[in-house]
Amino acid sequence: MNSNKKAAKIVGVLFLLAAVTAITGLILYDPILKGPDYLIKGSEHANQVTLGALMELILVASAIGTSTAMFPFLRKYNETIALWHVCFRFLEAVIITVGVISVLSLLTLSREFVAAGAPDIASFQTSGIVLKAIHDWTFMLGPNFMLGINTMMYSYILYKSKLVPRFIPILGMTGAALIFICALLVMFGVIQQVSFWGAVLALPVFANEMILAVWLIVKGFNESALASMSAKKKATRY
Repeated sequence: MNSNKKAAKIVGVLFLLAAVTAITGLILYDPILKGPDYLIKGSEHANQVTLGALMELILVASAIGTSTAMFPFLRKYNETIALWHVCFRFLEAVIITVGVISVLSLLTLSREFVAAGAPDIASFQTSGIVLKAIHDWTFMLGPNFMLGINTMMYSYILYKSKLVPRFIPILGMTGAALIFICALLVMFGVIQQVSFWGAVLALPVFANEMILAVWLIVKGFNESALASMSAKKKATRY
């Protein structure tokens, strides 16, 4: 029981860490991703941008950590979906990492632009637009598109297994559907990801992660549900 509670606390802490680093990283990227003078501002705030990249790398590690730490519990109910969840979470992490690489490459471009003194602005701007576009697409495909799929999978198992109170996975499945819809709307240019409607559609999945994190840290997984799943799994072997 103690090991289960310890593992649940780790999952909760990783969810909180992922949320904090995701928000912090996006804020720290401000100088190089926003404004027409990003080629100059990026170099001026190089340490800030680099720290933002570090935050996102911590986000990547946290996201992978949540899936691998939850896997032993989720597999007791449905091993196939639990494995899918781990694989898709890794894919989400890879997409986010590509976004980090694009921002760091943009920072290098900014430094080269400033060092050149009077460069060919058009060529630098073209490269900058491409790198910013790569980040924007990874920002949509990772934290929105893939997040929707991942949240739906683990929320479904949590709902069916009763490992946590059912209002939490219900909120999770609702949030997963909304964030997935948000990704599609952004993909087809209906809304902007960083916008009022983008925030509205992202709020339920964020609330689900925070509530789930706090619940796991304070209460842990439902021990009776874990025991019931273990008993059923043993029974199927004989």
